[in-house]
Amino acid sequence: MKRTNMFTRKNSQVTSPLMTVNKVRKPCFLLSVLISILLIFSNGVEAEIRTNKVTNIGAIIDVNSRIGKEEKTALEMAVQDYNDISTNHELSLHFRHPGGDPLQVAYAAEELIKEKKVKVVIGMDNWEEAALVANIGNQYQIPILSFATPAITPPLTTVRWPFLIRMASDGSEQMRCIAALVQCHNWRKVVVIYEDNAYGGESGNLALLSEALQEVGSEIDYRLVLPPFSLSTDPEDDVQHELIKLQKDTESRVFIVLQSSSPMLTCLFREAKNMRLVGRDTAWIVSNSVTSFLDSMNNSVISSMGGTLGIQTYYSSSSSYQRFETQFRKIFRAEYLDEDNFLPGIQALRAYDSIGMVTQAIEKLGSDSSSTKMLLNSVLGSDFTGLTGEIHFKDGMLSQAPILRIVNVVGKKYKELDFWLPNFGFSKTLHPEEGKERCSNGNVCNNTGCLAGPVIWPGDLNGRNPKGWAMPSSAKPLRIVVPKRTSFDKFVTFQTGEALPEGFCIDVFNEVVERLNYPLPHEFFEHDGLYDDMIEGVYNKTYDAAIGDITILAERTKYVEFTQPYAESGLSMIVPLENEDSTWIFTKPFNLEMWIVSGAVFIYTMLIVWFLEHQSNPDFRGPWKFQIENALWFLSSSLFFIHSEKLYSNFTRTVVVAWLCVVFILTASYTANLTSMLTVQRMEPKFSEYKNYQINHLTVGCDNDSFVQNYLEKVLGFQTEKIKIIDHENDYPTEFETNNIAAAFLELPYEKVFLNKYCERYTSTEGTFRFGGFGFAFQKGSPIASDFSRVILRLSEKGTLTTLEERWFAPSPECSATVPHNNVESLSLRSFKGIYIVSATISTICFLLVLIPLVRNSRNHQEANEGNVTPSGKSVSSKGGGISKYSYNGDKTRIPRRASTFAQALDTDVWVSSRWERVSNSDNLENHEDSSQAEIEMP
Repeated sequence: MKRTNMFTRKNSQVTSPLMTVNKVRKPCFLLSVLISILLIFSNGVEAEIRTNKVTNIGAIIDVNSRIGKEEKTALEMAVQDYNDISTNHELSLHFRHPGGDPLQVAYAAEELIKEKKVKVVIGMDNWEEAALVANIGNQYQIPILSFATPAITPPLTTVRWPFLIRMASDGSEQMRCIAALVQCHNWRKVVVIYEDNAYGGESGNLALLSEALQEVGSEIDYRLVLPPFSLSTDPEDDVQHELIKLQKDTESRVFIVLQSSSPMLTCLFREAKNMRLVGRDTAWIVSNSVTSFLDSMNNSVISSMGGTLGIQTYYSSSSSYQRFETQFRKIFRAEYLDEDNFLPGIQALRAYDSIGMVTQAIEKLGSDSSSTKMLLNSVLGSDFTGLTGEIHFKDGMLSQAPILRIVNVVGKKYKELDFWLPNFGFSKTLHPEEGKERCSNGNVCNNTGCLAGPVIWPGDLNGRNPKGWAMPSSAKPLRIVVPKRTSFDKFVTFQTGEALPEGFCIDVFNEVVERLNYPLPHEFFEHDGLYDDMIEGVYNKTYDAAIGDITILAERTKYVEFTQPYAESGLSMIVPLENEDSTWIFTKPFNLEMWIVSGAVFIYTMLIVWFLEHQSNPDFRGPWKFQIENALWFLSSSLFFIHSEKLYSNFTRTVVVAWLCVVFILTASYTANLTSMLTVQRMEPKFSEYKNYQINHLTVGCDNDSFVQNYLEKVLGFQTEKIKIIDHENDYPTEFETNNIAAAFLELPYEKVFLNKYCERYTSTEGTFRFGGFGFAFQKGSPIASDFSRVILRLSEKGTLTTLEERWFAPSPECSATVPHNNVESLSLRSFKGIYIVSATISTICFLLVLIPLVRNSRNHQEANEGNVTPSGKSVSSKGGGISKYSYNGDKTRIPRRASTFAQALDTDVWVSSRWERVSNSDNLENHEDSSQAEIEMP
């Protein structure tokens, strides 16, 4: 019993503490269970609150492409960033990647709207897909955010697709930038390359580029359309085939790649480099969509693009971008291990900003975000700065034209060169000084280019810009066609047994080639035919150039590119010289106008001398016939300095001195000109006007160039049967001598050669019909033509062309020693107008100085005799009677002996007053006797 109790006691002692511990643990356990229940409940409530506001967003992108991978990563980052900071809203992304079929893209959009209940659809990197999805958006009234926009915005776009938001700008600014690059480097023709997508997606960009190139004087010479990479069984073979066709059909080597997938672009540059189309004097320009691949291409592909210029949309490297780039690289590297480059492109930035626009619109609307129309309007009203720059919309598209960046692929990377600023042009900085632009579309650019930074071009160009043309090489020299037969051998000819031509034109060509800053291997080909056939050969690319005495005509410039003329050209008429009739040669020294004016001045001076001498000089009184005869004799004899009459008036002496000066000058000039006319052989053409040959139905000759004959027929109006073709310069004299032709029409350079040889028998008329001159012809768009033009101008300025002309076209010994047959021209009034004016002015002044006192005295005398009336009641004299009596002094006037010379008359000391008085007939004899007594005879 004791043991039992003891055991029982011990157990009780033992169990007592255990019971105490259990009592303590039980409330703790219950408390922990309660806390767990509360936590689970709170998490459930929170989850319920958050999942109550979820916005589904659909994304349609090609996740198999590099751009699609970047867009997917950027969209997921943007959604995650928003969900991490939002406490009452959540975004849910639903991706679809239906491939490249726009119909499948439209079906995927409809599926997202119906099944996933998306509020916004984002994506679509090409316009064909975006347009179809926009129709779905109209049907379900769901906003569509497209990363693509048409190159040319269709009319009424906002009316047709009101729910479409284009997260891009059109291609006009990019095409202007490309055209400015072409203009800066003087490229006239370009080749456009793009990958066909079976929907004509590049038609808009082609139209914009063609228009922009036309504004700067260039054009699209060839279009290389590559098949879609996804449909091609052998892309490399397809590319090679197209490039071979390109080499045959065009010489242009400026390639503009508008659009291409990354795999096709890789094949294109690999094959182009193998075919030496990426090399010396070639230029490659890739658009923004192609430049975006540079960040994702491996080094071997980039190295094959060395020297390429790329257009890239500029975005700022702000702190936000730096954070985004760091996170993007980390996620992209982890998800896509097969990629070599992990930097984000412009499409990734736009994808990130598109989510930012949606979230801002949702936050702005709050509880009204379920309304898609309100969400659309809120997105269209966005105005913020994202990773791609300022974002605000106008007419459903980004309103601000993008800033572009010009990049240059160098080695295995690319470097940035200049900016392209809208409405400004190329600039080194984003904020250039106003008016400091170097080049913009429509402005004239300098030859050194508009890009500030040095460009590394394909091949070794030694610091010069590529010609953008298939330049000649030793393996493929320049093919030059030269006329085998010409009318005048001094211009160009092939000597018998010689392979190389010679002549003035060939020497000019060689001088130009020596002064070019690059080698120009070439070979000559003979052409025995018309010059127009040579032009046709250059046009159809049988030859690269045509060299010779080729006249620049407007019609020919439609087919070839001419250089600056190195010799003037025009059509001149050559006619034989005939001896001129010299019967009336004594009248030739003065022209008709000169004779008429000289006679008028002679008569005027005679009347002035008579008027001044009539009162005091008896030689100028008497009957009218006697007075006129004496006055005529006096001035006529003064022409030969044999006059003998004395002069009584100082005014008369002044007039006569001026007249004698005129006589001396006229006599000397007449004698000199007449002597020249008698000394130089007087020869003149039968007709000086070509119309006279038409009227008289005479035959004319011309050389064997077809355009001259056409000109004579169509412009000058000669009948075909009245035109004779002369094959060689030596045949012209024979044709003239046998009267087969009456005149010959030659171009000015030929005329010079012909007259230098036959100057004694032929001459050219003054009428010349001008042409463009002699020039060299090249294929349209060839940069060699402009290089030749610059050198030709320098040769002309330095006198080299003149030296060559003197060497080849020197006159024959007979012509160099013979006085030219240019007729001596008659002297015109222009040469003597001054002396006539002086003489007439002196005569008029003397006349007025005598006439004014006469009129005054006559008036005073009339007033003094007023009131003296005859018995018949009439006045004794009148004013008219007094002046008339002055002019006639009776017939009984004694005529004094004439002085032997006029000089003796001037030496006399006799001075008779020039005062004129009114006298009567009864006083005539007395006055005459008084004047005779006062007369002093000249020794």
